Amino acid sequence: MAWLILTHKSFLWILLFVNIFGTVYGYDWYMWQLEMTDPIFWIFVPDSPTASLFFSIAIIGWLIGKNFKLIEALALITLVKYGLWAVVMNLLTLNELGSIDKVGWMLIGSHFAMAVQAILYSGMYKFDFKHIVIAAIWTLHNDVIDYVFGQMPIYYDLMKHMQQIGYFTFWLSIACITLAYIVWRKRVKRKTVIV
Repeated sequence: MAWLILTHKSFLWILLFVNIFGTVYGYDWYMWQLEMTDPIFWIFVPDSPTASLFFSIAIIGWLIGKNFKLIEALALITLVKYGLWAVVMNLLTLNELGSIDKVGWMLIGSHFAMAVQAILYSGMYKFDFKHIVIAAIWTLHNDVIDYVFGQMPIYYDLMKHMQQIGYFTFWLSIACITLAYIVWRKRVKRKTVIV
C-alpha cells in the first residue's frame, strides 16, 4: 500500500516540486561561497542541491516512463552521502557550540529526508554496474576537489577539523557506493529468480 502511494503519479509530482524547491534553495544558499570560488570548481561546490537536482531529473524520468540510469545512480549515492554528511556536520556544530539555530535544525531534518527518500525509491532504480562505476568516480573525484583543493562546504566552526571530516567523507562515499552496488545486486538477483 505504501509503495503504491509513493509511486503514484500525483505523489511523484509533489515530490518533484519539493525537490526542485530544495534544489533552488540549496543553490541560492551556496551563492556566497560560489562568489569566492574559482569558476573551474563551481560544479563541485553545491553538493546537496546537485544531489537533489539528480533526484529531480530521476523523478521526471519516472513520470514520463523512462529511467535515466546514470542519473539514478548519481541520485542514490549523492543524496544519501550529502544528506547524512550535512546531518553529521550540523550535529558536530551543535557539539562544538552547544547550540544551533532554527536553520541548523531545518538543515538536519531536510537533509535526513534527502537520504531517506533516496533509499525509499531504491525499487525504482534501473541503473547497471557501469553506471555505479561512473557515479563512484564522480563522487570520489568530488571528495578530492573538496579536501585536496579546499572546495568543501564551509562550516566556519568546524574548519579546524577538516582533515578528520575529509577522512569521514571519504568513507561515507565508499559506504554510499557500496549501497548502490547492493541495490543493483538485489535487482539482478530478483531478475535471475524470475527468469
